[in-house]
Amino acid sequence: MNQISQTTPTTIHQDGEVTPRFAVLRARWHAELVDRAVDGFAARMAERGIPADAIDVIDLPGAFEIPLEAKRIAEAGRHVAVIAVGFVVDGGIYRHDFVARAVIEGLMRVQLDTGMPVFSVVLTPHHFHEHDVHQAFFTGHMTTKGHEAAEACLATPAVRDRLGEHATRPDATRPDATRADAA
Repeated sequence: MNQISQTTPTTIHQDGEVTPRFAVLRARWHAELVDRAVDGFAARMAERGIPADAIDVIDLPGAFEIPLEAKRIAEAGRHVAVIAVGFVVDGGIYRHDFVARAVIEGLMRVQLDTGMPVFSVVLTPHHFHEHDVHQAFFTGHMTTKGHEAAEACLATPAVRDRLGEHATRPDATRPDATRADAA
């Protein structure tokens, strides 16, 4: 089980087990595909010892609404990470490009502004048609992306722990700085 700091937002279970909380923002456009990613995420988390009750799934009308809710969740401080899940398709106009770009840039901004990890499973296929072949392919693909998001959620605290003080030391980001411990 992952180690959790005293300040980490958690769920405490009846058996005393402490588990971090995760927020999954789920767009409802193409819900049948988006739900596969959420299911894949929850399944992989369960395999790694994170119970379903530590995952809050929040439904949103579409992907465009995800960054604002991600920011609100990050600022509230009740979760250790946000996982954004959506499916933005090319409907024959350029709107999907603008939506996809706005969502991804918004999610990155949330991370940088708040310091909370935000993981994107917002997929934007160039060619998607609602026929059996594409439905089958993207059903499997979304499940895989859900698994990958879970792995990233669990790996990120370990990376942060390894960076430790190096990530916060003023001289760690300056290549020209002379470090006292560099001898």
